[in-house]
Amino acid sequence: MPKIGEHLNPLFENNFKYHSPKEGQPEKYEAIREKAKELAYLIDGNCPNSREKALAITNIEQAMMWANASIARNE
Repeated sequence: MPKIGEHLNPLFENNFKYHSPKEGQPEKYEAIREKAKELAYLIDGNCPNSREKALAITNIEQAMMWANASIARNE
């Protein structure tokens, strides 16, 4: 935490707090999760097991989480 007299960083204050879902947001989260899962299954069914495949799946997970964070933090 900042010391007395220091200023709070609004970005940190927003990014490191709990964002309770607002009306309409759960449906957006679910739509993003469903499309991410669809892409994960597509990659899983068409790519050989490999480091590259694992990274592709990991990056889909990251994209899903960041997209949902975008909604939570900025709406």
